[in-house]
Amino acid sequence: MIKSFKITNNETQIALYVGMLTSSFAFAEFSTGVIWGRISDRIGRKPVLIMGLIGTALSMILFGFSRNLPMALLARALGGLLNGNVAVLQTTVAELVTVKEHQPRAYSIMPFVWCLGSIIGPALGGLLAQPCEKYPLFFRHESLFRRYPFLLSNLVCVAILIFGIIVGVLFLEETHAKRKGHKDYGRKLGQKIITRLSGQPPVRTERHSEDLPEYCLDQPPEYKSRESSPRISTTSFPGNMESADVESSRPNKSQLGVRRTFSRQIILFIVGYGILAFHSVSFDQLMPVLLSQPKSYEKPSLPFKFSGGFALSSKAVGAMMAVQGFYSMIAQLWLFPWAVRRLGTLTTFRTVILVWPVLDFAVPYLLLLPERYQIAAVYFFLIAKITLHVIAFPSMTMLITNSAPSTLVLGTINGVAASTACLARAIGPTVTGFVHAVGLQHGYVGLAWWVMGLMCTLGAVESFWLEEPDTENISPQKEEDTSACEPLLHSITGETPDKDETSAFLVDELRRSSTDSIDSLDLSMVKA
Repeated sequence: MIKSFKITNNETQIALYVGMLTSSFAFAEFSTGVIWGRISDRIGRKPVLIMGLIGTALSMILFGFSRNLPMALLARALGGLLNGNVAVLQTTVAELVTVKEHQPRAYSIMPFVWCLGSIIGPALGGLLAQPCEKYPLFFRHESLFRRYPFLLSNLVCVAILIFGIIVGVLFLEETHAKRKGHKDYGRKLGQKIITRLSGQPPVRTERHSEDLPEYCLDQPPEYKSRESSPRISTTSFPGNMESADVESSRPNKSQLGVRRTFSRQIILFIVGYGILAFHSVSFDQLMPVLLSQPKSYEKPSLPFKFSGGFALSSKAVGAMMAVQGFYSMIAQLWLFPWAVRRLGTLTTFRTVILVWPVLDFAVPYLLLLPERYQIAAVYFFLIAKITLHVIAFPSMTMLITNSAPSTLVLGTINGVAASTACLARAIGPTVTGFVHAVGLQHGYVGLAWWVMGLMCTLGAVESFWLEEPDTENISPQKEEDTSACEPLLHSITGETPDKDETSAFLVDELRRSSTDSIDSLDLSMVKA
């Protein structure tokens, strides 16, 4: 596509412009990741996910009609600005899966789908780009696709996105604690469609607040009832006692300030996530470069001064990347859940991050192996790298999720984490590319790899400051799950020197008062 803009014929400059397109998306996503996370905490996950798909579709249409570099940069930046779905999807998974034993399997699904898309997407784009030249029998030279040779591939992606939008509107369930009880007319339409197609009566799986009687809608501090039914209000006991509120164990969003939301552990996890993203994307950029660089026949000056590459064709490099991609899907679904079940989330992550620097430091020395062993060694290191990758990223995602003080602010936390990772992915290739160029000028082909290894070592050291989160923090919002019609005792006061005796006394008093009120309860106004 860059070549079609006719900016330059220099291959090095073309690679630079391709990097600019990639960075424009990453920087734009970095700038709005936190905003989309906070919006999802306010209006819910489902609307943000739908808006992200719509924004991506708009950016792809604009990208398909791009005929120059500024317009292409604008389209990619628009896609990053309007799409915060990575963080919101992670939040949605966290709210759907609250059982610790189910988390490894759940958190392996999204990376698996990502890997699958990374394989299918480039192949589909390559097949559909410039259709007038590849398929002249189907696309005439005077057609729209002659003037915009990359429009067709983008339109196919837009069609897939529209399908995703329709499925999301009709069948995606809201997971936000304070929004999932609201009526969703899209899901109601989806249920009608399913009912019409299947011929089965609809199954009601949720109760909306609009369906409840008026007297069941109020929240604490007091339980509001009909005129003819008793009201449970403040009950006092003699003496000077400290007040004890019966409340849920999870804090409300209003009680969570910035300092509590972004605790020391949350910040450490986010920093570790950024370091992980930095050296992972740098590895992915440097490895194809090393594989395609011409061989060097200069005598190496060990241990550090040597240069060259493997001189592989782009076809051979592509085949290696494809093998790596297919293996990553298998490892994502089976290896990662197995490792977390055996070792635990933090231990799994720490083990991976301790091994990864060794891999980075050793890669350049593959050039010094006998030629008959080089290809096998390259495959081994590619498989090792993707194994570490598919274990490290979902492990860190689980750690961040489980460290959140409340799922009510999980969107904001994941937004900050995603923005940090986007920034790392944006500057990582630039920094390591510059270091690699400097190393080649001075005969040190491994310089960028060793710098990357030092960065990974920093992440390994930081991992020893991390603590295993309390998984009880991610239990469903107890304040949202209590029955809307359950009587709530707002404030009870009394005096006792023993906490256990106080609790037993209050429970007994509440049980007696509730039992005594049954006889006087007027049920004539309650609808069946």
